[in-house]
Amino acid sequence: MGNVTSPCEFDSSIRRPALNLEDIARHPALHRYVQEQSKALIRIYEESPRLASIFATQQRWLLGHVGLAMHFRRDPNDRRKDLTVSRFIEVVHKNEVASRNTADAFIKEMLHYNIAEYVAGGDGRTHPLQPTAATIERFTGWVIAHLRTLDYIDGGDRLARYLDRPDMLATLQPLVADGLLASKPVREPNQTFSLFIWLNNGGIVMDWLMSGIDPDHADLERIPTSVVAIGDFAKWLKLSRTHLGRKLRTAEEFGSIGWLGQRGHSVMWVSHGFYEEYMTVQAAKLAVVDDAFKACFPPSQAGT
Repeated sequence: MGNVTSPCEFDSSIRRPALNLEDIARHPALHRYVQEQSKALIRIYEESPRLASIFATQQRWLLGHVGLAMHFRRDPNDRRKDLTVSRFIEVVHKNEVASRNTADAFIKEMLHYNIAEYVAGGDGRTHPLQPTAATIERFTGWVIAHLRTLDYIDGGDRLARYLDRPDMLATLQPLVADGLLASKPVREPNQTFSLFIWLNNGGIVMDWLMSGIDPDHADLERIPTSVVAIGDFAKWLKLSRTHLGRKLRTAEEFGSIGWLGQRGHSVMWVSHGFYEEYMTVQAAKLAVVDDAFKACFPPSQAGT
């Protein structure tokens, strides 16, 4: 992965996190806290599957963060900083998130499904865009879920502080985007996690698998999940059963998943290694969010 470079939109120099990845990953109750976080993200998906799908693959998730950061960093007095199709495509390309064609297609999809909208002024590719109010609301749910997890870890009061100042989202989110773009564990996850993040709704697939795990079983080599029928799983996710089944077979070949009995007719298990891959990425994300929060709410204000 190349260096993150986009001086107009993103600051790639990341501050030392208040809680780093290792601190978070070592917490004895992290498994339970992340499971609650996964359930919160699943509820967001159930409330608005189309909107939640933005954050359901790694690439689309990063594309969404880039667009939101550009929106929040706009300057009403400088039209050169507006979020436009052409500027979005350029920033995505510079940060090696996706090809120009993929970025263009993403924006068109966001407009088609009213996840983003045009604002007054400009025309064609210079026409400024903005996320809709519903998009901001759903993303706020993502922020709240992660701040709550961080508070569980160290007894902090980030969520309460944030809810007192929800306007800080405009400062917080761009810093989260900076951190995600610069995070190697997030952008270059290990084998099985990488397999699922390129699947449509792959993030939700993993959240669902992990949310059904008993944290007391986390140290087992084969950890039972709550998944039995692939067809029902695919239907809930609005995925092709064939496509999901193909990905699961590949994961099975890796030794990352399997069934306690007959394939597809018994409880699915995930390997301890796959589970640890998932938890490592969650810890990396949480460290990024905490770092961004501390930048917005210094210790003298945050009380954490």
